[in-house]
Amino acid sequence: MAEIKLAADVRTSFGKGAARSIRRENKVPAVIYGHGTEPVHVTLPGHDLHLALRTANVLLSLDIDGKTELAIPKAVQRDAIKGFLVHVDLLLVKKGEKVTVEVAVETEGDLAPGSFLVENVLNTLSVEAEATHIPTSVTVSIEGLEAGAAIHAKDIKLPSGTTLATDPEAVVIQILAAQAEEPAADTEAAEGAEA
Repeated sequence: MAEIKLAADVRTSFGKGAARSIRRENKVPAVIYGHGTEPVHVTLPGHDLHLALRTANVLLSLDIDGKTELAIPKAVQRDAIKGFLVHVDLLLVKKGEKVTVEVAVETEGDLAPGSFLVENVLNTLSVEAEATHIPTSVTVSIEGLEAGAAIHAKDIKLPSGTTLATDPEAVVIQILAAQAEEPAADTEAAEGAEA
């Protein structure tokens, strides 16, 4: 995973008014915390941060007053209607440190012939990985599976250096038989016969 570098400016003004004026400048208010240190309130460039957050569990290299800190996003608040970034909480990390994060579960392959449906019981898995090597997703093969098949968390191959934090017995994906609906004409004929 590549580090994305962002310049962070320490902020001293707080509250709704200060946050609004920061966002008017196309910046995003953020708080950096972790490792037993006092939280640091900063502003980050809005466009660059928006692009960086497109990558799940992105590793940010923040330049704060000439000092570089590594952080990962912990909580991202967006405007409910327009979708712009309102506030971001960042967690400090160090190279070699293990962190627990959620990674997306993706499927590949085709089911066995027939009318089957894939049910994603879990869309993400909780895993523990080194902060500088967090996987963006895990891929699960559903090739040739039929109704009744299930893939548990323990069955998913994780990248090296990544361990499972989710319950190993948790069902991640299950295959269901498609339910056929009765044709509408049959139900109308049955209703007419009753009358």
